[in-house]
Amino acid sequence: MTKIAVIVGSTREGSFNRALGKLAIAALERHGATVTDVDLASFDLPLYSAALEANAFPADAQRLKAVFAAQDGLLFLSPEYNGSLPPLLKNAIDWASRPTGDESLVALSAYRGKASAVMSASISPFGGLRGLMHLRQILSTIQTLVIPEQVLIPNAHAAFDADGNLVEPLPATLVDMTAARLVAVAKALAT
Repeated sequence: MTKIAVIVGSTREGSFNRALGKLAIAALERHGATVTDVDLASFDLPLYSAALEANAFPADAQRLKAVFAAQDGLLFLSPEYNGSLPPLLKNAIDWASRPTGDESLVALSAYRGKASAVMSASISPFGGLRGLMHLRQILSTIQTLVIPEQVLIPNAHAAFDADGNLVEPLPATLVDMTAARLVAVAKALAT
């Protein structure tokens, strides 16, 4: 079974990215993935600093890294903050990228060789595109293979119905297509 973690970069009540994440989880499972829903609010991650890392690597940072390392693929859902990704998500990515134990500085054991994908729901007419461009660059830098498919949900405040489903059929189709490709690429890379 292909293992995919879904990481939502928002902990806001009523988060559009959390709603999109639920749809993505269902799509990933339909395509045969075993999904781990990573709730970043359940990790006590201080703001990354080399001084803190050198003094005592936080237990929850180690726990998050272990979750990521156990996956074949990673799906990141990110709101857009001032044209970029939110600090919550960037901080989580940074902590999981750090070496632990006897790893070298460039081990990137939570990321290297894994498939990843990105999605965003935003109230802006751009659907989070600017933030996803930064997120793609970061994910490539930490040695994941970011698939070309992505999902952007513009005007997210009007994109979901009361049950959390997408109102328009095209975005729902794109969620399914992206999930299918992520599972296929993650599976291929894991063999």
